[in-house]
Amino acid sequence: MVTIQPFTQQTLSSLLALADRPNLSVYMPTHRTFPERTQDPIRFKNLIKTLGGALGQHYPQIAPDTLLEPFQALVDDHDFWNGCPEGIAVFGGLEHFHVVGLQQPVPEIAVVNTHPYLKPLLRLAPMTERYQVLCLSRNSVCLYEGSAQTLQKIQLPDAVPTTLEQALGDELTPRNQQGHPDGFSGGGERGDPMMHESGGGGKQDEINLDRERFFRIVDRKITEHCSSLSGLPLILVALPENQAVFRAVSRNPSLLPTGIEKDPATLAPDKLRSLCGEMMRLRHDERLSTALNRYGVAVGQRQSASELPEIAHAATEGRVALLLVEAERWVQGSLNPESGDVVLQPDASAESEDVLDELILSVIRCGGEVVVVPPERLMPTETGAAAVYRY
Repeated sequence: MVTIQPFTQQTLSSLLALADRPNLSVYMPTHRTFPERTQDPIRFKNLIKTLGGALGQHYPQIAPDTLLEPFQALVDDHDFWNGCPEGIAVFGGLEHFHVVGLQQPVPEIAVVNTHPYLKPLLRLAPMTERYQVLCLSRNSVCLYEGSAQTLQKIQLPDAVPTTLEQALGDELTPRNQQGHPDGFSGGGERGDPMMHESGGGGKQDEINLDRERFFRIVDRKITEHCSSLSGLPLILVALPENQAVFRAVSRNPSLLPTGIEKDPATLAPDKLRSLCGEMMRLRHDERLSTALNRYGVAVGQRQSASELPEIAHAATEGRVALLLVEAERWVQGSLNPESGDVVLQPDASAESEDVLDELILSVIRCGGEVVVVPPERLMPTETGAAAVYRY
């Protein structure tokens, strides 16, 4: 049985390295229930036929079976189809064959080109963004790392204290004094809106000072030994009062401006992953809005383009800083990667190139940013692409 690889940021890097050679790309949604699941191999077989026709046009010198054989082997692999996620992307060539599992359905596509077809993956790329989660209370800390699909607790380095006692040691304020040791009138960190700081002044102030000192140490150690090494965004999970204190002392540039205001002790792993996934989805929405706003500003500054030939020449020259591409748009034609010349072929067969995908590759190769605009967001142009220039 072929191994289904997870979709990660590394997947995109690996696929980009396969450019400038024969590439076959197939995308399709898959099903986990009957009777739809029994139709998946049949639909995949039809996509293979599309690949065969396109191979004759693009690479007539290559015997089709040379490239299609590993695709055809999947048709009768029952274990493979029983283990598929919601979508798959299959990439083949003379020296490579990869199956990537996708956590969202994708449209059926079969493409033969000189590089893997990237646009559907770029649309799903935010789902692969990894992050870390700092679960914090007044006297304990733990760290998770994950993505939209997974979330796992990680072992903290020895230099990072995991409890109040480890952080403060002999400097910890004794707990045989007025006020609850965790600073509440009772009940621990349950997130009860009726709970309030008790004791007022004196000893209770010392207990609150311990919390601040603990959070300063945690912030410094997490920044030094975790965030600075991983470079991942950091989500804070803590009660509102602890969020406020930690953010007031934090100097961690990876800490996201908003967190999850809940007691981490009350969150089951699946619930924690769900909440973090929603946080990252909102983060992606904000970044998409920022990209769209960048284009609007660039229009006013005359540092933008919306016509495909103009964008193509600028991309070839390395002048495109940001490319916006409409997710479900296919523009038939071709792009010369050396000259930047575009030939649009509105009446071409379905096996022709997608000019938008050619633009994506050209911009990425020159270090530009590509954002795929989903159908629920309004694309600012009618051509399917929009560019912001570097100069």
